[in-house]
Amino acid sequence: MSLSRSPVPSAVPDGPPVEGPVRVDARTKNLTKRLAHGDIAVINHEDIDQVSAFALVACKPAAVINATASISGAYPNLGPKILLEAGVPLIDRAGEALLTQVTEGATGRVVGNRLMVDDVVVAEGTRLDLATVEEAMEQARANISDQIEAFSRNTMEYVREERELLLDGIQLPETRTELEGRYALVVVRGYHYKEDLQTLRPFIREARPVLIGVDGGADALLELGYRPDLIVGDMDSVGDAALQSGAEIIVHAYRDGRAPGLDRVRALGIDDAVVLPAIGTSEDVAMLLADGKGADLIVAVGTHATLIEFLDKGRQGMASTFLTRLRVGSKLVDAKGVSLLYRSRISSAALSWLVLAGMLAVLAALAATPGGRTAMGVLAVRWDDFWALIGGLFG
Repeated sequence: MSLSRSPVPSAVPDGPPVEGPVRVDARTKNLTKRLAHGDIAVINHEDIDQVSAFALVACKPAAVINATASISGAYPNLGPKILLEAGVPLIDRAGEALLTQVTEGATGRVVGNRLMVDDVVVAEGTRLDLATVEEAMEQARANISDQIEAFSRNTMEYVREERELLLDGIQLPETRTELEGRYALVVVRGYHYKEDLQTLRPFIREARPVLIGVDGGADALLELGYRPDLIVGDMDSVGDAALQSGAEIIVHAYRDGRAPGLDRVRALGIDDAVVLPAIGTSEDVAMLLADGKGADLIVAVGTHATLIEFLDKGRQGMASTFLTRLRVGSKLVDAKGVSLLYRSRISSAALSWLVLAGMLAVLAALAATPGGRTAMGVLAVRWDDFWALIGGLFG
């Protein structure tokens, strides 16, 4: 079924010129690793998703030049709106030739809807504003029913092909991390994953779950001061620091055993990485691993669940995720549910020590002044009188 596409948005009035070093990468998640404040980002990302947009905004670029359509009309993706609301100029449909025409690190200048290097126009596109993006999103919403139909059809087709995932699970590797009878926290670089991790700090401190980072989710754990116990993924978006943190590495491979990420892991001197061939996404594999190794509870952070989230991720079906949820559903809890229901508790022992420390502090303060010592003397006399009275009653 063919889907209608939004027309090319009309140009908007020129904004103020901006200038900075140009950073080029066809993959947005790779670019954000080296993108710095004031740089001009050149990407090739159709339908910019929320996660990528927030990652770009966090780098504070001077502008973003997209070789393709930032919103094609397939579905109402929020990425362009996030960039514009953050004040980042966005030039759309600049042409894929731009990726090879501009040199990494060259000083670029964005004037209106054009990118110039050394006063030469190297790309020209459509400069977007909030009004044009809102209009394109409204037109894209008309395609949602078609997307649901195609998405459901693809899902059921793949369910028939991958049903052994539900029946047999995956072949579990030997791991040195013990999960039997413990909680597992699976962190994916998805929607609001950093915020959810912040709210889970009391849970992490008290429950001490096994921390499983799925690719870039391992970086999020490190940023908050946690060392991941396990890193699962194809290793294309996790940082070197996470891989070298001492975590156990499980490289997600294709069904036939090919593991493109293994070379990168070995290049870092990590020789004990485990290769795990399995269908589905890396987040699915992480959940199946935690379930198969005996975890009592699986708390998911940043995982994908809705149609828009799957379309944002570029997936046309959710068969593996659907089957994975069926298999581990009784153990799976979303992070937002845990943060709402979980309350940090103060133990009786900790409360007793707190009261005792307060009493000692008061006594020390009284003993440090003449008036305090007099008051303590009076209290001591009254205390003796009280015990004398008690002794008279029962003697």
